[in-house]
Amino acid sequence: MSGRNGSGIRIRATGRRRKKPSRRRRAAVIAAWTLAGAVAVGGGGLAFAYFELNGNLKAVDINAALGKDRPDDVDNGSQDVLVLGSDSRSGANAAYGTDEGTARSDAAMVLHIDQGHRTASVVSIPRDTLVTRPDCVSDTTGQPVAGERRAMFNTAYEVGGPACAVKTVEAMSGIRMDHYLEVDFTGFKKLVDELGGVEITTTTAIHDPKSHLDLDPGTHVLNGEQSLALVRTRKGVGDGSDLGRIQLQQAFIKALMEQVKSVGIFSDPKKLFDLADAATKAVTTDSELGSVEQLASFANGLKGLSPENVHMVTMPVQYDPADPNRVVPLEESARQVWDALKQDKPIPASATEKSAGDKGAAGGIVR
Repeated sequence: MSGRNGSGIRIRATGRRRKKPSRRRRAAVIAAWTLAGAVAVGGGGLAFAYFELNGNLKAVDINAALGKDRPDDVDNGSQDVLVLGSDSRSGANAAYGTDEGTARSDAAMVLHIDQGHRTASVVSIPRDTLVTRPDCVSDTTGQPVAGERRAMFNTAYEVGGPACAVKTVEAMSGIRMDHYLEVDFTGFKKLVDELGGVEITTTTAIHDPKSHLDLDPGTHVLNGEQSLALVRTRKGVGDGSDLGRIQLQQAFIKALMEQVKSVGIFSDPKKLFDLADAATKAVTTDSELGSVEQLASFANGLKGLSPENVHMVTMPVQYDPADPNRVVPLEESARQVWDALKQDKPIPASATEKSAGDKGAAGGIVR
């Protein structure tokens, strides 16, 4: 969903906005959509609905927008995918805040699928990470966008759309993104509802008046609206930080993957179609995934993944000494993470030992 503002995933940026910022903190849905939504689209039996589903998809030609000034395309069988959620408040997403005419990436993950497509690493990039944003050309306007030092990561999408977000991630990581996937609030809700809800267990109560989430400790089957509230909640869990919220989102993603695996969609053509219809309406892809055939082929390559074989971390960061509301990359540790992905190896535990991410109570609240 190229250019969404609120619900898909965008981050509250320090950069300049074209309109007054919303007070609502955006939060994110992320690789859940890649791992679960794509699997929902995959599988046989969709030929009868090909044209209808194909018409749902929206695609962005990232390769044309970025040209040749990119990291090398290493063809070793592994794949790297940038997954964004857009925080647009337009259309059906207006229920989550005022449409300000702009959109940012409220959550971002780099999904690395290994050469054998049996394991995966997911690296969350905090939305308020201060980065050096490179010069780029907006894929929405075709106009050049000047780079900026100490820009919030999520402003890349705001000022230049998906292409600038991809270029920023490639500059940070040194890894060429093979694909791009974006989702929004409404699409996420519909997917969860089509799945019949997602079962989670909370170890402590979550009461957040801002996201309207009210859960006692115990096991719950969350519908789409509740699931969205869970991945958006921040003040209601842990220390109330975005780093804690990322942990909560990662736990939910694994629960969503379990639900997709358990529903038995491939033996039920109607459910498979309904899920595929919801997924294709909610996702924006790069042009190489811009058809049902291409997206289904990609999804089929993910069916061997199980939640226990997906390793999730947050890009190593520390709080910015000049602004405790922002974080900056731990360069040496982050380089360990990106090098592991480039070499198609597991991320070493030492890479995240000094990071402010992946710590705190939020990670154990949802199971």
